[in-house]
Amino acid sequence: MIAWSESAEWGDFWARRVARFVTVWGYARVSTFDQEPAAQLDALNSAGVRDEHLMVEYASGALTSRPGLDELLSKLVRGDVLTVVKLDRLGRSLSHLVRVVADLGERGVEFRSLTEAIDTTTPAGRLVFHLMAAVAEFERELIRERTLAGLAARRAAGGHMGRPSWVTA
Repeated sequence: MIAWSESAEWGDFWARRVARFVTVWGYARVSTFDQEPAAQLDALNSAGVRDEHLMVEYASGALTSRPGLDELLSKLVRGDVLTVVKLDRLGRSLSHLVRVVADLGERGVEFRSLTEAIDTTTPAGRLVFHLMAAVAEFERELIRERTLAGLAARRAAGGHMGRPSWVTA
């Protein structure tokens, strides 16, 4: 019988297995090629993200599809941690950010934002995230109410609804 401490191969096997379950990934984004992601990369490295687990993307945050982010999200598995320097590096809006982080949570992937100190690996971090999600839902409901009120006022005033007609008589 070989004791676990006597076998370097056995120890390496477990080190690789444990590392697989707690892989810390980092995502850095800058809007243009003129900007430098160096400060973000330094912060992510200091937070424990290894270079081989970093995704750097040069894309506007307003884009609906960011190939680098999409690729990174597809690589994440249960037990992984996605780390960003600031929330605005990940999400286009609060509602988009909430959807992304909620999807990660459903897949068993944790999330950390270094600047805002949000860390869903802790109970306090999950609380902060859920408060953000509640604010985002509240914001969506307010927008919906204002839209419906505007439409009702337009109807009551006898105004035309929809796009103007291009057909002339």
